[in-house]
Amino acid sequence: MEMMIDADAVEASNAARERALRADYAALGEQLDRRGIAIAEILDKAEAFAVAIPSWGVGTGGTRFARFPGEGEPRDVFDKIEDCAVIQQLTRATPTVSLHIPWDKADPRRLKQAASRFGLGFDAMNSNTFSDTADQKLSYKFGSLSHADAAVRRQAVDHNIECIEIGREIGSKALTVWIGDGSNFPGQVNFAQAFTRYLDSMKAIYAQLPPDWRLFTEHKMYEPAFYSTVVQDWGTNYIIARELGPKAFCLVDLGHHAPNVNIEMIVSRLIQFGKLGGFHFNDSKYGDDDLDAGSIDPYRLFLVFNELVEAELSGVDGFNPAHMLDQSHNVTDPIESLMLSAVEVQRAYAAALLVDRKALAAFQDGNDALMATQTLKAAYRTDVEPILAMARFNRGGAIDPVAAYRASGYRRKAAVERPAVASGGGGIV
Repeated sequence: MEMMIDADAVEASNAARERALRADYAALGEQLDRRGIAIAEILDKAEAFAVAIPSWGVGTGGTRFARFPGEGEPRDVFDKIEDCAVIQQLTRATPTVSLHIPWDKADPRRLKQAASRFGLGFDAMNSNTFSDTADQKLSYKFGSLSHADAAVRRQAVDHNIECIEIGREIGSKALTVWIGDGSNFPGQVNFAQAFTRYLDSMKAIYAQLPPDWRLFTEHKMYEPAFYSTVVQDWGTNYIIARELGPKAFCLVDLGHHAPNVNIEMIVSRLIQFGKLGGFHFNDSKYGDDDLDAGSIDPYRLFLVFNELVEAELSGVDGFNPAHMLDQSHNVTDPIESLMLSAVEVQRAYAAALLVDRKALAAFQDGNDALMATQTLKAAYRTDVEPILAMARFNRGGAIDPVAAYRASGYRRKAAVERPAVASGGGGIV
């Protein structure tokens, strides 16, 4: 397996930090032992945890007004795979890449070869009917899967089926469908007819799923349609999953909710009724996917994982959520942001494993609100960084991924090898 960053550089970075890490890990182990928690068991689970990297995430994002390219940006999907390999090499928590078609369209054999160089696999395929390509026959300006024109809907369905075919060849097992369909003005569309057309289109896509595949549908309350959105909330998403069948599930993007929405309760509901498919992790202050995971509300991320760990430990039938990052990086190095985001998601998982579930259940049954919430806070406040760092170290990653990455000079080398990209206009990608 090839490495994008010289192994000696990672070892040198670790050598300067290993002694302190072992001391911190031992101290945390003693603390957890007093609480009846075996640190080795938490470490094993942390080492096994994985979150997928979105291919588009390694490029610089933008806003509706402008995009300012970064140095050494990937020129194509193969450069993207190399950047994803760097993230996996240093974090050891991101072994798969999620592709977006047609942005990442290439010979499937080349894609598999490129990923296998670094021991990477492929996660869910992502279709794109929210923008037009240069050679596209019909436009999605006024919708895709719910468009009034049957020919446009057929084109969008065929594109999704193409994504499935590419995915089968490269080893993917899921398709994620998000559409920007909706309206900007009252009266522009008939709500019921648009949703009926959407369901009919999705049923045509669902019929082409291989037996061992899953279909994830993603809701979003607004943007690019600002008056109404066809798949606008988790309730509509749940209806879709129920209508389509047992291989259809809801995908929860943490940035796609209205302010003050209780996302962890949504997660619980979807688990309870067997329709939680997975996550797109990010953080949001004002809009969609605008911040790195855990950068604004790490406690909410922990509360989401509290529900996930509860389901995991309870042995909920069929519980197998897919984890992926989905962020737009405008002012940071995308590789650094994705590394830290992967660590933050892993941190929330490890902390949720520390919750005293027996005590929590007793406080809940006894209506002791104060002690119930303090039980969660006790786990959340525990610094699990030594566990995460040890998980990386044990698997050959970097104790401090950002420090090792910066010391390697990878971004400077990429800037030399990859020609500068001209500054872009409006658009989030």
